[in-house]
Amino acid sequence: MKLGFFTMPLHPPGRDYTQTLKEDREAVLLADRLGYCEAFIGEHVTDVCESIPSCLTFIASVARDTKSIKLGSGTVNLPNGHPAQIAADVAMVDHMLEGRFLFGIGPGGLRSDQEVFGNLELDRNAMFLESINHILALWAGDAPYNLKGQFWNISTEKTLIREAGQGVMVKPFQKPHPPIVVSVVVPHSKGVQAAAARGWTPITANFLQPAWAATHWPMYVKGCEQGGHKADTADWRVCKSIFVADDDATARRYAGNRDGAYGFYYWNLLTKRRIRGQADIYKHDLAMPDAAVTVEYLLDRLVLCGSVNRVVDQILAFRETIGDFGTLLYAGHDWADARLARRSMELMAEKVMPAVNAAIAKQSRAA
Repeated sequence: MKLGFFTMPLHPPGRDYTQTLKEDREAVLLADRLGYCEAFIGEHVTDVCESIPSCLTFIASVARDTKSIKLGSGTVNLPNGHPAQIAADVAMVDHMLEGRFLFGIGPGGLRSDQEVFGNLELDRNAMFLESINHILALWAGDAPYNLKGQFWNISTEKTLIREAGQGVMVKPFQKPHPPIVVSVVVPHSKGVQAAAARGWTPITANFLQPAWAATHWPMYVKGCEQGGHKADTADWRVCKSIFVADDDATARRYAGNRDGAYGFYYWNLLTKRRIRGQADIYKHDLAMPDAAVTVEYLLDRLVLCGSVNRVVDQILAFRETIGDFGTLLYAGHDWADARLARRSMELMAEKVMPAVNAAIAKQSRAA
């Protein structure tokens, strides 16, 4: 099992924006130094808590200061931008990273972003599909372009001056394009099936109950079969909220506290879902009443926290529930205590993952 990193990020309102950007950047640089294999960065335009409006800009800012970690968009919300602009930006970032880029895409889930970009009432799934099809066509094709769609038409036929470079778009460093990744946030997702059919790989969200996370793999397998691809558990990424400390008491105090960074994270997500009548996504049993879905309930069921040995046991138990997967993505949270946050990432890489992989290897030998 490999170790990666995923951050929205999500900070309490009122924190100094310049400082949180520095901390978000430091978290990625720390992950690189510690050997995390990849880091995904989210983007949200109209939210001061989820405060990176352009994941590609952020990734470009750390490109030269990272050495080996792959950096991914988590995700570029395709309906909110023009396909030609996204295609060009992604191609540039892929060259800046010399192939260390992962192209995470999605339709976007923040409703205020949907409103401000004018697609709140539109079919954003249709926009998402048209956008990625246009992007792939731009990368695969040659000028002059002439792409037609319901939402966007793209052409340089009237203005092409090939010998001067005008009307011609850059292509990615990776051929034919960077690996495409999709985030999966609902149980029994038909989206992951459709993505798998096209050769794209999934990230299971950290706010899904383990029983619902387990439903993603069978859907991925179905999609791979439809598309003629081999389904490999190594291609399945699963995100989890994790906090590791030198002792259990510190871990509980930091990550199990409603008023702490992890408590704020789940309060924020729950508030946004509850106001839309969508608390079911957080339930381990759909029969439980909405009132029972509290921040304390989510912290208890969705956060893995404790000393090294305790977190190792929790990860192995989680894997037993959902099945084998290739990469565990450590979810980034606000650095309410920067020292403890850094220490958690260090313990995760240096102590927890070696023990997890030793246990997995032992289980494999005994099978």
